[in-house]
Amino acid sequence: MLREIDLDAVSDGRRYRQSDMVKAGCNDCKGCSDCCRNMGSSIVLDPYDCFELCKHLKESFEKLLSYAIELQVVDGIILPNLKMTGGEAVCAFLNEQGRCSIHSFRPGFCRMFPLGRIYEEGDFQYFLQVKECKMEPKTKVKIQKWLGIPNIRHYEEFVKKWHYFLKDVEKIQGSFQEETSLKNVSMYLLKNFYLTPYDETEDFYVQFEERLEKAKRYFL
Repeated sequence: MLREIDLDAVSDGRRYRQSDMVKAGCNDCKGCSDCCRNMGSSIVLDPYDCFELCKHLKESFEKLLSYAIELQVVDGIILPNLKMTGGEAVCAFLNEQGRCSIHSFRPGFCRMFPLGRIYEEGDFQYFLQVKECKMEPKTKVKIQKWLGIPNIRHYEEFVKKWHYFLKDVEKIQGSFQEETSLKNVSMYLLKNFYLTPYDETEDFYVQFEERLEKAKRYFL
């Protein structure tokens, strides 16, 4: 999700790489689940997020759509996001004890919080959102450890490729005049990257690269 923000107003003014230390540690969120509540449609899911959810929950993407995720238009493209449920608008994966039931395979946005990403010149860096998490005191932690994602370099390459591919698709959509054409683009992306199951016994990144190259030949 693209946002125009003033980094000086929301961050500590620094940009970070995954090997840097950042003051984001929050004592394992003990007694707090604020970031799992009232998040609207802001927790957008990329293909890796959904691959992990389907793999560990042993459910299809369509099954997850029935209770835990929903679709929305993000910058002109239909993408999934975590669903907030019930009168208190809590994440569908928040359990009765106020803890994340999918913590070991939670989405990338959840792993980063309270960090964000800023994309520039084909790359990205992390920044610390100083007003988002109220848990104090904060402790310093290495970003790589905070994210807790295996093969972090492969993951970050995936993040970059996915982000800039979507930006390219967004640009070409501007040349379409018919609403039907715009819908066809979104439906193709949804089917190619989300609805068509991945082989859970094979490397995700290899499968993603194959789908990405296919999509580039189709669109770009």
